[in-house]
Amino acid sequence: MTDFYIIKILLLTTLAFVFTISWTPLLTYFLYKYKLGKQIRDDSSTPLYSKMHAHKSGTPTMGGLLVWLTVLIFSLLFFYASKFLPWEIFKNLNFLSRNQTLLPLGCLVASALVGLADDFMDVRRLGYKKRGIKFSHKLIIYTIIAMVGAWWFYFKLDWDIVHLPFLGNFHFGWMYIVFFVAVVVGTAFAVNQTDGLDGLAGGTLIMAFAAYGVISFAIGRYDLATFCGVVAGALLAFLWFNINPARFIMGDTGSISLGVTLALIAFYTNTVFILPFLGFIFVIEAISTVIQILSKKLRHGKKVFLSAPIHHHFEAKGWPEPKIVMRFWVIAGVSAVIGLVIFLLDKTM
Repeated sequence: MTDFYIIKILLLTTLAFVFTISWTPLLTYFLYKYKLGKQIRDDSSTPLYSKMHAHKSGTPTMGGLLVWLTVLIFSLLFFYASKFLPWEIFKNLNFLSRNQTLLPLGCLVASALVGLADDFMDVRRLGYKKRGIKFSHKLIIYTIIAMVGAWWFYFKLDWDIVHLPFLGNFHFGWMYIVFFVAVVVGTAFAVNQTDGLDGLAGGTLIMAFAAYGVISFAIGRYDLATFCGVVAGALLAFLWFNINPARFIMGDTGSISLGVTLALIAFYTNTVFILPFLGFIFVIEAISTVIQILSKKLRHGKKVFLSAPIHHHFEAKGWPEPKIVMRFWVIAGVSAVIGLVIFLLDKTM
């Protein structure tokens, strides 16, 4: 039976890649026609970043549409086809289930729509300081989305257990809700911080979702493993066009929604403490930003990094963009393997 699930996962991953590649020209045409390009503003608060990325001004954003729309289409297509069409193949390929993938899909789409609105407002110079949705408002919205997930786990699934590798399960009680929200929101914004160079977020996300596909398969959550495969396949197609020089940028509609989804999958597989390994680059990017902000506030404007997050620091030091991205990919790949090794060793104990 496991052979069937392996074939299903690999088939749908490949189909997601092919489908996403196929409709990319349509999205590209739309983005360029309506000039939905990211504006690199000459901001006095980030002069180095503005100078380094001035040449990218006008590059279309909202490329994350490719990923989450493909996942949504695949999820609904095979689900409804299995309900209304007589062919057994659609029932076999369906991976939308209430107990595994419904919540990740719902939160993916909900957070993606918020990100899409923010991207559009930023492009059209609308909203707070003509830069889209105010950060505090975005934080509130994504916290609400995370709280829906926390409510589902704590009240619907009666789940408050967190597993620590090699130490066992621990009951968090009502603090599970706080912990859940903090991890989901933190992961979302960590991935968002990583979306700063061509191909960086896309490549690192592929490795994280592929690793979670393996973990989901290993614990028998085959629908969730298939979901991860479809996300990875769509991301791979996105990356084809996002490699330097990028045809478009992922945008908040992709980075934040995929960060939210990644964290939810970590909770579904009860491997939230392995997430920092599978998303090591995201952790480093987020920490570097926090360090920079605290340093500027507490040390009267003095900076630790030339520019933050850390990929911009290396860029400011003169590293070519592709070199930074590919080296970060290598680090992400190695850390994902380490995370998988920890998971498998823990599983055998």
